[in-house]
Amino acid sequence: MSLRNKVTLIGYTGKEVEMVNFENGNVKASVSLATSDHYTNAKGEKVEETQWHNLIAFGKVAEIMEKYVPKGKEIAIEGKLMYRSYDDKDGVKRYITEIRVDEILLLGGK
Repeated sequence: MSLRNKVTLIGYTGKEVEMVNFENGNVKASVSLATSDHYTNAKGEKVEETQWHNLIAFGKVAEIMEKYVPKGKEIAIEGKLMYRSYDDKDGVKRYITEIRVDEILLLGGK
């Protein structure tokens, strides 16, 4: 197991899983994940900071996400960071950071 590009997150899904079926029979799942951090600022106020992450999964993991992960579900994932870019309709280069999920653990009671 490599530790060179590894991400582990626990959070709540922000939308329903979106599925894409490819001609070769493979499937891709996409969903957003919210992670929250809590801290006390210099004024003594409690602050919650939420980060959003784009998750993608393929094959069996994608099928599990489609079947068992509704919006608002708490999950733990392990995967790796992936970067890609594309040119939008106006010719502007856009960059996307995603986490390719290798393992998923279903948490919570939802």
